[in-house]
Amino acid sequence: MEVQASPVKKRSALQRTTGLILLLTTAAVFLFSGITKLLDFPPFVWNIMDAGVQNMRLASITARLFIGFELLLGMFLLLHLFLKSFTYPAVQALLALFTVYLILLIVRQGNTGNCGCFGASFVMTPLAAIGKNLVLMVFTFLLKKLYDIKPYRQSGAIAGFVTMAALVVPFLAFPLSREAHPEVVSRTIDLNPLYDKATAGNLTPTTDLRKGKHIVSFMSLSCPHCRKAALLLQIIHRQHPELPIFFVLNGSPDRLDDFFKETRSKDVPHVLFRGAEAFQSMAGDAVPAIYFINNAVVEREATYFQLDPAYMNTWLHDTH
Repeated sequence: MEVQASPVKKRSALQRTTGLILLLTTAAVFLFSGITKLLDFPPFVWNIMDAGVQNMRLASITARLFIGFELLLGMFLLLHLFLKSFTYPAVQALLALFTVYLILLIVRQGNTGNCGCFGASFVMTPLAAIGKNLVLMVFTFLLKKLYDIKPYRQSGAIAGFVTMAALVVPFLAFPLSREAHPEVVSRTIDLNPLYDKATAGNLTPTTDLRKGKHIVSFMSLSCPHCRKAALLLQIIHRQHPELPIFFVLNGSPDRLDDFFKETRSKDVPHVLFRGAEAFQSMAGDAVPAIYFINNAVVEREATYFQLDPAYMNTWLHDTH
C-alpha cells in the first residue's frame, strides 16, 4: 500500500511578510552588534575580562570569536541558511548567554553604565539590553512558527564560506600581533609635586609613590581615552588587588562623580591633582599616561591596549 507524504502547510502572505520582517530585523541587530563592537573593540575585551577571563590574550581571542559568531548568525539569518536546524537555536542560545551575563552585571554593579552591546555607537544600560534580548528571543520563537523556508541547493558551500569569513574578519581587523607589551624605558620622574603641601586644594597620596614599585596612571577627567583606561584598570584592580595601581587625576572636581560612575573606578586608590603645569611635568604631553614606576624611575610606558595583568605581575615581582 502506497503511503503519501503529508502536504507541507502553506503560510499566508501575511505570515510570510511578518516572518521576513522579523528575520531581517533580527539579522540587522546581530550584524550591527558585531560591527559596532569591532569599531570599539578594546572595551569588549575588557567586558570579557570582567566576566572572569583574567588573561588578556585569552580574553582578546574570546572577544574576536564572539564578534565573529554574531556576524556569522547575522549573515546566516540574512541568507536563510539552516534556519530551523542551526541558526534559530544558536541565536536563542547566544541571547540567553548574554542575558545571564547582564543579570550578573546588574547584581554586581547595578543598572549603570554602558553594557557594550553596541560598543560606543549606541549606549544601553544592562536592563535595557536584557529587554532587547528578550524581544529578539520572542522574534526567534515566532520565526520558528512563521518562517521555515527550504534550504538552498548550495547552502553547505555558502555556509562554509560565510563561516570562514565571519570568524576571520575580527582577527584581520585587530591582529593579535598588535597587542605588544609596554615599552621598556628608563628615566626618572619627579613626583614631588604630589606631596607639595604648598599647592592649595590638593590632597597628598596616602602611599609614597616615590618609593617602591607602582603602576601610576595620569588621567584627565575630560579625556574619553582616559575613561577607557580607568575602566580597564578598575577591572584589573578588582581581580588583582595585589597590583599597586594608582590614579593621578586632573580636572574640575565637578567631573569627578561622572568619571567614577562611567568607569566604576572609585575604589581604585587615587588623588585629584590641581595644577595643569605640574601635572603635565609628571604625566608628559599626552594622557592617559600609564607608567610602571620603580623608586621614582619609569621602567615601562603603556597604553591601555598593553595592560596585561600577567605581564604586570611579572614586572612587579622582577628583582632585576
